[in-house]
Amino acid sequence: MDVLILGAGGREHALAAALAPSPRLGRLFVAPGNPGTAALAANVALDSCDPGAVVAFARREGIGLVVVGPEAPLVAGVADALEGAGIAVFGPSRAAAALEGSKGFTKDLARDVAIPTAGYGRFHSAEAARAHLADVPYPTVIKADGLAAGKGVVIAADRAEAERSVDFMFGGGFGAAGSSVVIEEFMEGEELSFFALCDGIRALPFASAQDHKRVGEGDTGPNTGGMGAISPAPVLDAALEARIMAEIVEPTLRGMRDRGTPFRGVLFVGLMLTADGPKLIEFNVRFGDPETQAMLPRLDADLLPLLEAVARGALPAGPVRLRPEVAVSVVMAARGYPDAPLKGTEVRGLDAAAAVPGVTLFHAGTRAEDGRMLADGGRVLTLVGRGRDVAEARARAYAGVDALDWPDGFCRRDIGLRSRP
Repeated sequence: MDVLILGAGGREHALAAALAPSPRLGRLFVAPGNPGTAALAANVALDSCDPGAVVAFARREGIGLVVVGPEAPLVAGVADALEGAGIAVFGPSRAAAALEGSKGFTKDLARDVAIPTAGYGRFHSAEAARAHLADVPYPTVIKADGLAAGKGVVIAADRAEAERSVDFMFGGGFGAAGSSVVIEEFMEGEELSFFALCDGIRALPFASAQDHKRVGEGDTGPNTGGMGAISPAPVLDAALEARIMAEIVEPTLRGMRDRGTPFRGVLFVGLMLTADGPKLIEFNVRFGDPETQAMLPRLDADLLPLLEAVARGALPAGPVRLRPEVAVSVVMAARGYPDAPLKGTEVRGLDAAAAVPGVTLFHAGTRAEDGRMLADGGRVLTLVGRGRDVAEARARAYAGVDALDWPDGFCRRDIGLRSRP
């Protein structure tokens, strides 16, 4: 089977690396890809958010399965166009992708099907939002309703900060994503990322991770797309997984099906483990980055038939087989990230880093030019260490980081430190 992956980041490099060994794989394409995927597949200059262009390429090349990496093509309706053309696609329809594309949609769904989550209000004007801020306890959480590359969330310590955030969002700080906002109660507890494969009717637990969102050590500084992750999440056990499936994942599938928009793809459930139990923070409708880089190296099964089964609406009985090891992913970012990352600096030592035992290196924001590898984004590389426990996985990941020669890059040095050994 010939496969096309849409996307250009570390997640797509990890997907390509997991699919490449499959005995069922024919040709592998990544659009647009990066220098890392180029070693495993044919990179294609293709606008992944253009449904017509994606369908035309898939038809021309006889693609058997399209795997959508990022959220933007899903919200743009790429999966709908492929399905309409009779081409199997791993990823939900545009209507189902509203689970990520609109925070307000998700909060309303949670209310309607009794999914535990924080109390909230939806606002379509700065004036209404500011008036609401007079009556809420602090800290409070303010979210841009639409897609903001993982950065559209502010935890406001007081009313003044909350009002500044509201004005920033409605003032176009996140573009169209901030044309409406959700204001939520602040939840305390441990965060958890849980992933389930869904075929529209059934769901199958896939893997778990804990992300580190803030740019600075000790969870300080602004939110980012993610600075590292650990998988499996040390806080997850069999009882908690069963509760997440019963109280959050399965009601979501029923609710989406009842709305006539069944969800088919991977459901990324962002959770807060509160004193009252697990509560939904938000949904994503695709594999996470950098969680995927930590999860997929643990997979002890052929990924291709799993993704195809989701696309065909016929999940296996399960379970998904994972190796009994821990993986820690550490993101190397360009100086200035997330506000103004410095581009064009040379990254050396890639071969040395990838040669560290137990380490896998994934490209994200890189560009090959005249025999050199240059930083071309905010999050540039992900180093993944695997080991028998957290300590060994961390040591290997940071040994890979230390083998790099990139003075203009930085990482958090505390990924996984809060986790149990």
